[in-house]
Amino acid sequence: MKRFKIRSLTILLSGLVLGLSVLAPVYSGDAVVEAQGRLLNDIKYLSSDDLEGRGVGLKGLDTAADYIRDQFSKAGLKLDSVSGGPFQTFTMSTGAVLGPVNTLELIGPEGKKVSLVLNTDFVPQSFGGAGAFTGDLVFCGYGIEAGDKNFDEFAGIDLKGKVAIIMRKVPQQGHPNPVFNASGRGAMSPHAELRTKLDRAFDKGAAAVLFVNDPYTGRRELEQAKKAVSGLAENVATAAVEFEAADPKDVEKTAAARKTLSEEVAKYKAGKGHLSDSEPDLLMKFGYFSDDAVRNVPVLHITRAACDQALKASLNKTLADLEAEIDKDFKPKSAPVTGWAAGGVLSIERKQALVKNVVGVLEGSGPLADETVVIGAHYDHVGRGGKGSFVPNTNEVHNGADDNASGTVSLLEVARRLAARKDKLPRRVVFVAFTGEEMGLFGSARYTKEPIFPLEKTIAMLNMDMVGRLRDDKLTVFGAGTSPIWDDMLKRVAKDAHFELSLKPEGMGPSDHQSFFMKQIPVLHFFTGTHGDYHRPSDDWDKINIPGTERIVQLVERVAVEVASLPQRPQYIAVKGTAQIEERQGSRPYFGSVPDFGSDKPGYLLSGVVPGGPAEKAGLKAGDRIVQLGKSKVENLSDFDLALRGFSPGETVEVTVVRGDERVVLKVVLDKPRGG
Repeated sequence: MKRFKIRSLTILLSGLVLGLSVLAPVYSGDAVVEAQGRLLNDIKYLSSDDLEGRGVGLKGLDTAADYIRDQFSKAGLKLDSVSGGPFQTFTMSTGAVLGPVNTLELIGPEGKKVSLVLNTDFVPQSFGGAGAFTGDLVFCGYGIEAGDKNFDEFAGIDLKGKVAIIMRKVPQQGHPNPVFNASGRGAMSPHAELRTKLDRAFDKGAAAVLFVNDPYTGRRELEQAKKAVSGLAENVATAAVEFEAADPKDVEKTAAARKTLSEEVAKYKAGKGHLSDSEPDLLMKFGYFSDDAVRNVPVLHITRAACDQALKASLNKTLADLEAEIDKDFKPKSAPVTGWAAGGVLSIERKQALVKNVVGVLEGSGPLADETVVIGAHYDHVGRGGKGSFVPNTNEVHNGADDNASGTVSLLEVARRLAARKDKLPRRVVFVAFTGEEMGLFGSARYTKEPIFPLEKTIAMLNMDMVGRLRDDKLTVFGAGTSPIWDDMLKRVAKDAHFELSLKPEGMGPSDHQSFFMKQIPVLHFFTGTHGDYHRPSDDWDKINIPGTERIVQLVERVAVEVASLPQRPQYIAVKGTAQIEERQGSRPYFGSVPDFGSDKPGYLLSGVVPGGPAEKAGLKAGDRIVQLGKSKVENLSDFDLALRGFSPGETVEVTVVRGDERVVLKVVLDKPRGG
């Protein structure tokens, strides 16, 4: 094997290891150029259209796994640690589709049946099971069991073999001091989670669960929609005044004013056209929340109107009445819906795919050789879009050059370098290219559930996820608080490498290091930041900073050598909190901003805005620090996300930003949610 050219061995890393100093190489200019060439070739291949976006269930993902295996082999890693081979295989769900028969009917007194219409009155939910069911109806409020709040909606209710009616979210959402959420946004409460509600009903023996929208959300959305249309009307009035005031002799200004007025009128008409007189009652789409069956009982989402038929007839109350009573005295109103039952059949077809973690091993030497350092990166991406894409309704290949071909090629290069060392490291290094990260950290979860080497002897995990867009030498490292050794080590090696580090303490976060942190293993996640191409077809190889990626490879190599050579394993610290690396998508309005993690000042700093998104249209730009959204102060990205959930698509919200030495107030028209 060809050795890398080494100019110097003069950089001394910390600590004495088995009586020897640990030396880290500094690569010559030629060696750096060669490494950059390898990185470029690797990333061109892994993020090519031929690999179909490396989506789970697509042939391109298997092709990528074979490529990684071959590169591990060429580097000299052992490839026989998983039942004699390099692949740790398991199956994953690639989606669910409705089968041919899906029915639901309410059965009233004397057997009178009310047949409900699929996709109009009800929608089966993919996170529940399939099959036939029937059972008496039981109203279970919000499906909350909270002994610490003296609020148990299942107490005294026999749910075994029955069909539970459960409202979404939590009580008292409109109250200034709600019991279940201090912020007043019930959707953020753990008790509002669909999984929690379903688990409770399942544990009580429910034969099926009928979710129904809480009335408060519908009222609030209608109020906000009316408010948004009112704002559009005000914009028309303002534009009309400006048009009337324009000097007819100034042809250019008059034309501009006329154009603005025309645009505002068009917006008003569109908004007015979508405004309904009734409260919104949208049903969750099939595939919402999860394609996997969380619990093997049928789960459906029904309309309030359908639900009220049974409630009104049996209890002489509507959902709105029951909600108001619960809000008023904070006491459960659960009760059998006497005389009424529900029955139906759900057919759900689930697709499975065989997937692979790719594992290569570099054995250590000496008394610490049975201890392990894991270095990882996920190689899957979102294929041709779908739920994982921030571009709705597209079938374009999402090449995922930064996310995470950049981490994968960096993993390959670190493996080459460590394998090329003349002397073995004191500890074993296990290189893992994880699959299934984009769908929920499945690959790393599988490894930590069925570890190739004992987790109790795994001393650290280094993760590279999105390391291809280095800008201004700014590198974020998550997990810096998971061991007391990380802070000094990272600052020292980063200073030598001329990085401007932003150290984040959290070990919990949306990448594969989290799986190891949850097993009490110190972790680090190297990250160059999000951008406007994140989870979009435009994340291509030609936007990757190859020299910057090579510098990160050098940094990770140095950290890996130092960790593998420590005289004692690093201490684990159970850091609280969860890191957030993106503007969250999902049910709340779309804003279109890209976070910057290189600052510790209060506020939400932007590294950019998504082209054509609401933020860009409103005039926000890179470098702006959002300090207020509407009436809510913003100290960080989580504050921003929480505040944004208080608004609806179509609303205009005032955003206060710090731009240089000035505070600027901009108006952003929020858009519909992106992604799944």
